[in-house]
Amino acid sequence: METIRRCAFVALAALACAAVPALTAAQEWPRQKPVNVVVGFGPASSTDIVARLVAAKLGESIGQSVVVDNKPGAGGNIAAQQVKRAPADGYTLFATSVAYAVNPSLYANAGYDPIKDFVPVALGASTPNIITVHPSVPANNLAELVELARKQPLAYASSGIGTTTHLSMERLKTAAKIDITHVPYQPAQAVGAAVAGQTQISSTSMPPAVPQIKAGKLRPIAVTSAQRSPALPDVPTMNEQGMKNFDDLTWIAFFAPAGTPPEVVTRLNAEINKALQSPEVKDKLVSLGFDVKPGTPAEFGAFVREEVAKWAQAVKDSGAKVD
Repeated sequence: METIRRCAFVALAALACAAVPALTAAQEWPRQKPVNVVVGFGPASSTDIVARLVAAKLGESIGQSVVVDNKPGAGGNIAAQQVKRAPADGYTLFATSVAYAVNPSLYANAGYDPIKDFVPVALGASTPNIITVHPSVPANNLAELVELARKQPLAYASSGIGTTTHLSMERLKTAAKIDITHVPYQPAQAVGAAVAGQTQISSTSMPPAVPQIKAGKLRPIAVTSAQRSPALPDVPTMNEQGMKNFDDLTWIAFFAPAGTPPEVVTRLNAEINKALQSPEVKDKLVSLGFDVKPGTPAEFGAFVREEVAKWAQAVKDSGAKVD
C-alpha cells in the first residue's frame, strides 16, 4: 500500500511540474520578449497590410515590441512550417490568409495540418471576392455574363491557381454549366489584366478592384459573399442573382503554434480584437473593402473547420493541384 501511495505521489508531482512552464508563460506574457508576427506573404500584400495595422496597435496595448516578419513562398506554406515549429509561448504568431484553409487540399504536401498544428487566435478581416468585367464586355449582371459565355469564348484572370478567387469562379462555372478559360496571375496583376483587356473578366478580392471600379475601368458583376459589401453596396451578391450557397471570402487571420497556453490565446484574442476596433485601423480596413467582425477563439476555430471542409470540396471539384 505504501508503495502505491508513493507512486501516486510521484505521478501527481510530475503532472504538477509539467503544468508549471505553461502556467508561468501565461502569467508572464507579454513581459519576457518581443512578439514576432510571421506573415505568410510579401510586403504590401493584403495579409501584410492587416498584420502591420494590428501589430502597431497591439504593441501599444501590451507595452511590448511587436515585430512583423515577412516569409512569403508556396502560398504561405513556408511561413506555416516555420511557425508550427516555434515555441508555443505566445511570442510567435502566424498571420495568413484563407490560403491556410485551402493549401492542405491544394498542395501534395503543404507541410502542416490546419486543425492539429495551430491554435486559432483571431479573425483579422475578411472581404468578398468580386467578379468584374472590362467596360467593353456587353454584360451588366451575372445572367448576362453567363449567357455571353454560352455564345463566345471568354477568359478570366484570377489571383493564382487554387486561390479563392480562382475557386469561386470555378464554382460559378460548375453551377452555371459554362466554360470560361482560367488565366492565373500574381495577385497584384489580376485586376490589371482585365483593365488592360488581356482578359474580359477578373475574379479578385475587393481591395485591388474597388479603385478600378470607382475609376470606371472595370464594371462590377457580383460579389461572392452572402451579403453585399459596404464598400460597394450597389453590387448584388451571387446568391441574389440566382446562385446558391455562395459565401466565399478572402480572410486574413492570426494563429499560434499548437500548445500555446489558453490564457495567452484568450489575451491575444482580446488585444487583437481591440486593435481591429480602433477607429484608425477599422476605418482603414473598411476603406479597402474589408469587413471586421470580432469573435472568440472558439468561434474562429469553428469557422476555420468549416472553411477547411468547404475549400477541400472546391479544390476536388475544380481539379486544381499544386505540386
